Amino acid sequence: MGANMGKNSSLLDALPSGQGTLHIVMLGLDSAGKTTALYRLKFDQYLNTVPTIGFNCEKVKGMIGKAKGVNFLVWDVGGQEKLRPLWKSYTRCTDGIVFVLDSVDVERMEEAKMELIRTVKSPENTGVPILVLANKQDLPGAREPRDLEKLLGLCELGGGAPGGHLWHVQPACAITGDGLQEGLEVLYEMILKRRKLAKLCKKKSR
Repeated sequence: MGANMGKNSSLLDALPSGQGTLHIVMLGLDSAGKTTALYRLKFDQYLNTVPTIGFNCEKVKGMIGKAKGVNFLVWDVGGQEKLRPLWKSYTRCTDGIVFVLDSVDVERMEEAKMELIRTVKSPENTGVPILVLANKQDLPGAREPRDLEKLLGLCELGGGAPGGHLWHVQPACAITGDGLQEGLEVLYEMILKRRKLAKLCKKKSR
């Protein structure tokens, strides 16, 4: 179930050659719900998961809106502290980043912010759209998207400005699947917008 391949495997070797698939990397702290979200998207049912050592990889399909029928190759990368330095190997050449967040775990919010900003500020990730999946919204005490935007400092990412990042906070529950497909649709729209902006910039520079 999924390619739970070792951390030494080459990401680029495993990428399909077809241009019709968008490559998405799913990051976040351990226990945020990344793998649960991945398999809910893949199989549309809840699967009990174990902590990811290395990564899981699955092709999922958009089911709603503009993303309907679009294929996404999603890399779910382990979030344990010792694995986080490897994240940059997976984000290279990606079309979008999904950062899964435990909306209830306020104690680790600063840690999540630090890892998100570190990923975003990496030179190879310049301009890559960011979908923050605000997971566990079904639990008491879950922070609302507006609060999470402030806690994570998302307004500092620059929006659609040159060199900035398009971003969106999507409330979700990985166990029930609520908000996951909606998040994929928004991410797809951000990817398209980024490509349009890139084309405009090229025309202006000529």
